[in-house]
Amino acid sequence: MINAVLVFNNAGQLRLTKFYTQLDTSVQQRLISEIFTLVSNRPRSACNFLPLPPILAPSSTSNSNATHNDTPSLVTYRHYATLYFIVISTSTESPLALLDLIQVFVEALDRMFADVCEFDLIFNFETLHATLAEMVVGGVVVETNLERIVEGVKAQGKVPKRPRADAGGIGTVVTARLGGLGSFGRGDGVWMGR
Repeated sequence: MINAVLVFNNAGQLRLTKFYTQLDTSVQQRLISEIFTLVSNRPRSACNFLPLPPILAPSSTSNSNATHNDTPSLVTYRHYATLYFIVISTSTESPLALLDLIQVFVEALDRMFADVCEFDLIFNFETLHATLAEMVVGGVVVETNLERIVEGVKAQGKVPKRPRADAGGIGTVVTARLGGLGSFGRGDGVWMGR
């Protein structure tokens, strides 16, 4: 089960927070801070899987007779240009499948925004949440087909029109492109092993 999905920029500012399990707000804030610190300080050559920080890791004082498969235990992430996409999950989820889920999420956003950038995520957070909702419901992955995800979000009417660059709108300010799938996609942030 997926317990949470987070998206940070390089400065540690949250761009998406979606928790699928009930946590106190103070625990959520501490967890978010710890996870960003752990992930951002890792070298690019390190693997994209981490154990959960001690704040939520199962305690040794809990019932040791039974192992709980629904307790969060793994952090899986990918770093694309200026953004970190992070998934917190249970041990029953495959880390490689979660990396693929993150890749599909990014590709869906890239298709909807045509060269997605951080500003698209900031100003169109409804589309960001709608895309994630097409893929994950209640912590369970329900869709990974890119075409169906994009069609579902478009059918909801959640894909905004980006201002044209020559109109003097925000399009002229957007210079921090994540850059299409050429630099945004498969070769950047790939798991390098231990």
